[in-house]
Amino acid sequence: MNVYMTTGTYDFLKSKKDKYQEEEIILMQNAENTLLYHETNGKSVFSSPRKFEVIESKGTIGGKGYAVMNNIPVSGEGRPVFEYKFKNRAGKIENERGFQAIRILRPIQSDTYVILTVWDDAMSFNNWKNSNSFSEAHQKEQPGQKTDASQTIFTGPSYVTQYTITSDTE
Repeated sequence: MNVYMTTGTYDFLKSKKDKYQEEEIILMQNAENTLLYHETNGKSVFSSPRKFEVIESKGTIGGKGYAVMNNIPVSGEGRPVFEYKFKNRAGKIENERGFQAIRILRPIQSDTYVILTVWDDAMSFNNWKNSNSFSEAHQKEQPGQKTDASQTIFTGPSYVTQYTITSDTE
C-alpha cells in the first residue's frame, strides 16, 4: 500500500477530498496548515505529493481523531536496522486506551520516515506519552549515534507534527 500526503489551504484541500470521495483520503488540520493523507494501492490523485510505502499497518484511520506524525530522518545504510527495530518495537501501543491506528511509512523520495499514530483525542496520546509503554518504545539512538562500529542510523533530529481529524459533518 502507498501513502501520499500534500499540504495547502483548507478550502482547496477540502474540495480535492470532496472530488475524490471514492478514495480513502483523510483531511487533517493544525494551527499551521492543512494536510491531505491518501492511502491507496494505486496512484496519487495529488499533483506533487510526498510519497511513502506502508511497511506496517495496524488499525483503521477513521473520520475523527488526533494524528501524531513522528518524522525521523534515516540514512540509506540505516534503513534495514531502523525498519527492523520499528517492526519489533517494545511497548506496542496497539493495546493502549484511545489508540486507533499506526502506520510506519518508508519514504520514496527522501530520507524521512513517518511514524503515524492516530488516537481518539489528544488526551489519549498524552496519557500514552507519559506511560512506561512510551518510555520502553522510545529508548533510541540519538542523531549520529552508531549502532555498531560502522553504521550511523539517523541523519538528523526527529520532529513531531500533530493534527486533528474531524468528520466532514463538523
